[in-house]
Amino acid sequence: MDIKRNKSEKESLWQSLKPPSKWRLPVLIISGIAIGIIFNVVKLSNAVSYLSDEPETCINCHVMTSEYSSWQHSSHRERAKCNDCHVPHDNFLTEFLFHAEDGMRHSFVFTFRLEPQVIKIKSAGIEVVQQNCIRCHIRQVGAVTASNVSGRNYEKGEGKLCWQCHRETPHGRIHSQSSTVYSFIPKQK
Repeated sequence: MDIKRNKSEKESLWQSLKPPSKWRLPVLIISGIAIGIIFNVVKLSNAVSYLSDEPETCINCHVMTSEYSSWQHSSHRERAKCNDCHVPHDNFLTEFLFHAEDGMRHSFVFTFRLEPQVIKIKSAGIEVVQQNCIRCHIRQVGAVTASNVSGRNYEKGEGKLCWQCHRETPHGRIHSQSSTVYSFIPKQK
């Protein structure tokens, strides 16, 4: 009895979603166009690449060219990828949410051509990069330094950021879209 009732409920749901017969062809055409546009946007934006951890993903929009080029020539190239420094590694959920929020902001900025000539890290990113510097270099900075930097407001001058002394690591001092005109950048797929 329950199987027949479930089947009839599913059929009635399908009947309520089904457009009237004179609208079926236009709805089918519009649905096909919408699906085609979505697939085209996914392909053109190289969206699948954002699921990877490859540094080449960061230059999909050509704005991160100077950062990519300077990282390529840095000592960090052999040890760290972009996400190793720029995404928190507390737990999977924090990492995923930070990456998703950052990606949505980047997508919006690049889609509407709002990117600045010189990219500057946001305050949330400053804290993440600082914590990741300490996470990787804990033996060099020591436990005392690591415990003293957590919870600091670096924008208000509380404590020093690692890159205030290590200015050339890993991106150098010059940041703009025109600063790496002749650098080798991998061809985008």
